[in-house]
Amino acid sequence: MRCLWLTLADPEPRHNGQYVYSGGLIDSVAATGSEIEVLGLRRPDSPRSNGARDEHVVWWLPGEPLDPLRSRWGSLASPLPHIAYRCRTAAMQRVLHQLLERGGWDGIVFDGVSVGWALAPVRAFYGDRSDRPRLIYVSHNHEESLRHQVAESQRTFFRRQAVKLDASKVARLEGDLVDQVDFVTAITPEDLELYERRRGVIVGSFDWIAKRMNLEEFVEVADPIFAEGGAELVAVGSAEERFLKGLRERTRASRFTGTVPDVTHYMDEARIAIVPERNGGGFKLKVLEYVFNRIPVFALRGSFAGVPLVHGDSVMLYPDHESLARGVLDSIDDVARLNRLQERAYAACRDRFDWASRGRQILSVIAS
Repeated sequence: MRCLWLTLADPEPRHNGQYVYSGGLIDSVAATGSEIEVLGLRRPDSPRSNGARDEHVVWWLPGEPLDPLRSRWGSLASPLPHIAYRCRTAAMQRVLHQLLERGGWDGIVFDGVSVGWALAPVRAFYGDRSDRPRLIYVSHNHEESLRHQVAESQRTFFRRQAVKLDASKVARLEGDLVDQVDFVTAITPEDLELYERRRGVIVGSFDWIAKRMNLEEFVEVADPIFAEGGAELVAVGSAEERFLKGLRERTRASRFTGTVPDVTHYMDEARIAIVPERNGGGFKLKVLEYVFNRIPVFALRGSFAGVPLVHGDSVMLYPDHESLARGVLDSIDDVARLNRLQERAYAACRDRFDWASRGRQILSVIAS
């Protein structure tokens, strides 16, 4: 077996848990007789040089040594979190391309979220080719929950906001890795449970009676279906506490947050967005929120209007609450299908909805 192993940096010397784990895994795979080529950054105190060879292992450590502080300002402007931004150097990208071109790999290992930057070029290189190697993500933590905890623990407002922004980037990159590789390893049973969460989300305000009726009717039908299927339903938005308390007392698989300062975190955690509204139809801005946050939408027929989404192509529509709940559960593990839905929905809406054009239309009417 030939394995391309992508990691943050040479694990030697192994003076922290990350390097102990990476080094130990590389050693254990090499001990099976498999041939491994490791691509990572060189560390200032590393004993190896670029091209070094051990038994069954070749080390590619190009460019400048790892700089833990590499351009934090640059990472703020990048879609990548800092942990991956500092690893995506020009030399790393160049050597990755050379190794992919050489080919012959049976497996490619993404050793930690630090090398999540390499997912896009690897997927682009192989496309739909039948000879694509198996892709494995070795997680060191459930990064989304860990980074969220770190962000909340920051004492100053500005630092907390900066860390929250980076945490959201980590969550998105980790989600891409989990969704697009063939196999994911978890370091603890607790992390495994977090990765296995299958969650649908409803975002909105439930202060209006029609909204409360819609939510209550759907939850009564969907909660036992979700509980039986091992999935979770999260309703995010404001409502009277007495109303939410009543729902919490009679559901098993549903969670009701009440008012939250930011819904982005909850949408990032969800696989499917649900629009179960039988009453109060018309245009719904939250459908666009789902679409532009790249979450596939599952909805009741007639629950929204004015959005160019087509059943089976860019949205999934159902005649009643039970079929909607079962449709969500049937599709929640079909990542390829969910990705197709959200990509088609985004493409359909991308150039048709923006505030600037609406402002110009209003001004043109005033000026006419």
